[in-house]
Amino acid sequence: MNFSKLFRKKTVQDILNQVAKNEADGHQALGKHLTARDLTAFGIAAIIGAGIFSTIGKASADGGPAVIFLFIFTAVACSFAAFAYAEFASMVPVSGSAYTYSYVAFGEIIAWIIGWALIMEYAIGNITVAISWSDYFTGLLDGIVTTLNSKYNWHLSYLADWVQMDYLTASNGFKEATALMQGGKTFGNLSESLQAAYTAYTTSPTLGSLHIIADLPALLIIVLITWLVYRGMKESRNASNMMVVVKLCIILLVIAVGIFYVDTANWHPFAPNGVSGILKGVSAVFFAYIGFDAISTTAEECKDPQRDLPRGMMWAIIICTVLYVIIALVLTGMVNYSDLNVGDPLAFVFDKLNLKWMSGIIAVSAVIAMASVLLVFQMGQPRIWMSMSRDGLLPKRFSKVHPKYQTPSYATIVTGFVVAIPALFLNLTMVTDLCSIGTLFAFVLVCAGVLVLQNKPNIPRGKFKTPYVNSKFVFPVLILIGLVFGFTKFKSDSIHFITNEKQIKNPTELITSIGEDGTKKVFSFLLESNKSKERPTDLEQLLSKYYENEAQYKTVVDSLPVDNSLKYESGFSLFKHKIPMWIFLISLVGFVVWSWKQNLSLIPLLGLISCLYMMAQLSIWNWIYFTCWLLIGLVIYFGFSHKNSKLNRIVE
Repeated sequence: MNFSKLFRKKTVQDILNQVAKNEADGHQALGKHLTARDLTAFGIAAIIGAGIFSTIGKASADGGPAVIFLFIFTAVACSFAAFAYAEFASMVPVSGSAYTYSYVAFGEIIAWIIGWALIMEYAIGNITVAISWSDYFTGLLDGIVTTLNSKYNWHLSYLADWVQMDYLTASNGFKEATALMQGGKTFGNLSESLQAAYTAYTTSPTLGSLHIIADLPALLIIVLITWLVYRGMKESRNASNMMVVVKLCIILLVIAVGIFYVDTANWHPFAPNGVSGILKGVSAVFFAYIGFDAISTTAEECKDPQRDLPRGMMWAIIICTVLYVIIALVLTGMVNYSDLNVGDPLAFVFDKLNLKWMSGIIAVSAVIAMASVLLVFQMGQPRIWMSMSRDGLLPKRFSKVHPKYQTPSYATIVTGFVVAIPALFLNLTMVTDLCSIGTLFAFVLVCAGVLVLQNKPNIPRGKFKTPYVNSKFVFPVLILIGLVFGFTKFKSDSIHFITNEKQIKNPTELITSIGEDGTKKVFSFLLESNKSKERPTDLEQLLSKYYENEAQYKTVVDSLPVDNSLKYESGFSLFKHKIPMWIFLISLVGFVVWSWKQNLSLIPLLGLISCLYMMAQLSIWNWIYFTCWLLIGLVIYFGFSHKNSKLNRIVE
């Protein structure tokens, strides 16, 4: 094989000519219906969803009121990436997003890798949102049924737990609940989520040893959204605009009502867990922003993509960031930050303040918000496949455009199946992180693409260009400041990171690692040594009491009659979790050299660094799963795409 062919590139002019000849090749044109206002609405629809209705709670519990800085940092990082997206979208105003841009900047093999990563981003993102929508919908339905039964003495039945939960959540929840109950915790003292998972697993029908558990509401919403996307861009645009108006009104209502219940005492301390606590929620907060790049997949359906795409992206990020910051301040002002570690923080705070009517309104708006996010994600996936099919990297059928609805019909239907089936069974946490790493990888390559093309002549430039600031001297200085800050303000943490100092396990990790016999032995030992009058009823409660004081917790754990390997994480089992961060740190050295030699533009370079840093914050398992996904993609590329590429035919 001629490896030079792997990096064969498409020119911007070739791409534009190809779009013009699509009808001659049997590909009908997509309808042009979108303006800057529509694109901004799509961006808001994609961004304001799980973040503001769900993940903001966990992030606030970790970082306190200072979580607003994490939202701002993430927004700035996304804005850097948005500049790069906007420049490419202005340069190459066609469907395909980062895939098409990488074809121009890096060549075919990298374009395939990013296209394959985008398939995961949108498919996994859709699955994530569908599962979240199911959680809110079933919670809303549960509230309605409970209220009706209580008010009118009715006996309405409700969906069984095993048809409203995925298999992995039920299975993992059953194992964790069993371990905690073996440690003395009663079923009633388990969290509601663990109770539901345990019940779903134990009451589900079985086929041999296999428990039949599936999230049917997630399947329902995917079918409905896929049908809407299939019908046309006008219908999707109108539905999205309507849902955006509804949820913006609800969010403004939450702010207007909540601001009167803010107690500024709840803002002290502002950053209770320091910088590490703020950054702990980086994955959850970043997930709140993904989706703005889906705007770029609609380039061919814009009336003036070179002008409107950059505006739509930027306005969407600005508006959503302002709303996120205000909501975070209101929530942490209404209740103590430590109370916000719940799945529905907005409804929770109003329910706690006995404003039941607001909780009901928020529950309904959350269902609408999730549906609008799913709509935008479900539009992006088929258009990526369509672009890859046009280039011959996927079968020709994927680029088929419906003659009446002017949508990529076949790709839309396949997307529905690809999203619907896994949504029945996959775990929310797993798919959230997988979606984040795929998206961040795309952002990294798009920013790198702008840097690669910045000094190349004969590249047609669009109306929008990222403002140029030479990073040659600025970037090394920023790295130096970061090193000084890390080894002064966080000297202990930095040294422990480098020396791979062993790390003590938290109570839940400890209980699940020592097994049933170890749990009984440890519980008895602690009860005998506990001289206080208070007698905890289970091991987790007892260990959590000590966990509040780091030094005391370490002393207690060291005294436990179990092997040290079960108490601490050390050696390679600890180091492997640091591999992503080491990749990031080593990459920084390369970027310093690159910026010095090539006078790189600062904004896309900062976008690249910011997104790579957030990738490094994800677990090693997400990197492993993502690598496996890319390897599967390479098998398909060398088995089908390489020989069927239209560029391959031109060469031959």
